[in-house]
Amino acid sequence: MAHTTDRLTCRTPVPVEIILGRQKKQPTTASFVLFDVLYEDGSRSSNRKVPGEMLDGLDGDDPARTFIMSQDQKIAEMSGQPRGPIKSLTRSAKQ
Repeated sequence: MAHTTDRLTCRTPVPVEIILGRQKKQPTTASFVLFDVLYEDGSRSSNRKVPGEMLDGLDGDDPARTFIMSQDQKIAEMSGQPRGPIKSLTRSAKQ
């Protein structure tokens, strides 16, 4: 009797990415800087995320104020409750 082997068990395993023609996605490094916001009415908002690439320039943290004000405007439009003006903006303490 001739010895037969199963074709599937004799093959070298091939990664699924090669079979399906997909490449692995490179992990993205999304960097955010967290800010604590104090409003003129005394309310506080902690750990507001601002994209790190906005803060790479010579303007310091000024772009963060603009970004957060823009977020506040969008939230106010959706909720119907406007946010007061920002009194101070500080980077959150390291966690």
